[in-house]
Amino acid sequence: MSVYDKYEVVIGLECHIQLLTKTKMYSNDIAEYGALPNTNVSVISLGHPGTLPMVNKSAIEFAVKLGLAVNAEIREVNQFARKNYFYADLPKGYQITQDKTPICNGGYINYKLKDEYKRVNLTRIHMEEDAGKSMHDVDPFSTLIDLNRAGTPLLEIVTEPDLRSGEEAYAYLNEVRKLVRYLEICDGNMEEGSLRCDANISVRIKGDTEFGKKVEVKNMNSFRNVQRAIDFEIIRQIDLIEKGEIIAVETRSFDAVNGSTFSLRSKENANDYRYFPEPDIQPVFVTKSYIETVKSKMPTLPSQLFERYTKEFGLSEYDAFQLTELKEKALYYNELVSYTKNYKSAANWLMGNISSSLNERAITIEQFKKEVGAKKIAEIIQLIDDGKVSNTAASTKLFPELIASPNSSAEEIAKKLDLIQNSNSDELQGFIDGVLEKFPEKVNEYKSGKIGLLGLFVGEVMKASKGKADPKLLNQLVKQTLDKK
Repeated sequence: MSVYDKYEVVIGLECHIQLLTKTKMYSNDIAEYGALPNTNVSVISLGHPGTLPMVNKSAIEFAVKLGLAVNAEIREVNQFARKNYFYADLPKGYQITQDKTPICNGGYINYKLKDEYKRVNLTRIHMEEDAGKSMHDVDPFSTLIDLNRAGTPLLEIVTEPDLRSGEEAYAYLNEVRKLVRYLEICDGNMEEGSLRCDANISVRIKGDTEFGKKVEVKNMNSFRNVQRAIDFEIIRQIDLIEKGEIIAVETRSFDAVNGSTFSLRSKENANDYRYFPEPDIQPVFVTKSYIETVKSKMPTLPSQLFERYTKEFGLSEYDAFQLTELKEKALYYNELVSYTKNYKSAANWLMGNISSSLNERAITIEQFKKEVGAKKIAEIIQLIDDGKVSNTAASTKLFPELIASPNSSAEEIAKKLDLIQNSNSDELQGFIDGVLEKFPEKVNEYKSGKIGLLGLFVGEVMKASKGKADPKLLNQLVKQTLDKK
């Protein structure tokens, strides 16, 4: 047994969700990514004397949406607080956040890891504003500050210390991103900073109930790097303990190039943020009637779609997971099955031919939908189900032509390409009789027990019909004819 097997890791995550509001949290400054530096700012977001902040109503709605989605308790009386600390990209010298009155308490998020379902309990979700952005790689001698992001609305999701591996953290974060995208409150792009994560990590001997010394790791710009940072910290902390050294309670950063963490600052002494109630913002009341109004506009969540696909449609868990991974793909599938009840075939087409087409042409499912509506794909499925077109012909010939000529119906294209299968049993019988007369020895071998020769006869008849025989009907007729001989 490895020395590392004696220990278990305890992980809690803090996720900052940048909200898709048009304006900032406490001002009407535009909130958008990619604008010229320091153009989306005003005296309010800069905290000039005499200015008064006002809470963004959409941010409250988004917070309630998220709270409902994770089954949290939503607070009625919400107060804001000033979190005081100096940092170059914090223009006011304090951050307006929620301290003792988070808008959401409790709740949970379920996720799947391999074949096991797991749950992460949440401590709280609170509203706050973002800081600006420090850029260290633009000027070789100076750090530059862009305050466009300052004041952008955030929701911070704080978990209980329920995670036990980097792999679990990765799966959980993937579920968070999926959830906020379904709710349409955040685009979930870690690369653009709209979804950020800090990890609190400690290790302890398996069976111990007390937590070890906690280390916070920041500045991870992808889910995979969160996993890598946690995996590195597990080894680093266990090695220190095994050497008899003390783990420093500190904040560390992650170096993605070499996959290691390094110290930023000590946290041995608790930060004194001097929280006090924000004097310029009155308490915000979230009433039960308001919550019900937001609830009535909630979209169908991925967990609900997953259950519908597996229970009602009879799809496998794998298929349901693939279909719900991206909201736009799930919406296309929902429209597709409104035109066909062959749920499995619809799933296969979306995960197969359509997904391949998206990848090959580097387009989104929304772009594909503008070219080929779900009804057109349902027409292809119907042609296959009716035995008019083979699945192979539909995939390799009909589907590409439909993309090229989206204004034509699937059946029109099938006729134009001469793909309609021969389902005339009398005509097929003529082909069958001709093939059996051609191979009398093989017929005798079949009758003596070599039933595997059935494929030979079917293949020869298919050739004779120039590939236009209905395979299902052909198999039946060939077998019937041989059994009568």
